[in-house]
Amino acid sequence: MPESQERGALTEAVYYILLALHTPMHGYGIMQFVKELSKERVNLGAGTLYGAINTLLEKGWIKALAGGADSRKKEYEITSTGRQVVLDELQRLMELIENGKKIIGSDVL
Repeated sequence: MPESQERGALTEAVYYILLALHTPMHGYGIMQFVKELSKERVNLGAGTLYGAINTLLEKGWIKALAGGADSRKKEYEITSTGRQVVLDELQRLMELIENGKKIIGSDVL
């Protein structure tokens, strides 16, 4: 079975965090980016965000960037593995939409 299918579907929070980190960003910046991109539909709490960040770091989908000595905010960035995860998820989501259109009708959207 291909690795992408073993991963399963991403949660909405993880998907948006990975999108956000295509540009290096700190935690608060990620929360703001996700809120804005989702038109305030998704509002990440600090616990959800930092729990997800720790998991993504462990999986190697994101990495922490070295900060300056006076930097209090840690920045994160998506890795090449993380980018592939996002591409795989986009492909999965597009398949879901296409299959839905086949059944319900393409004029719905």
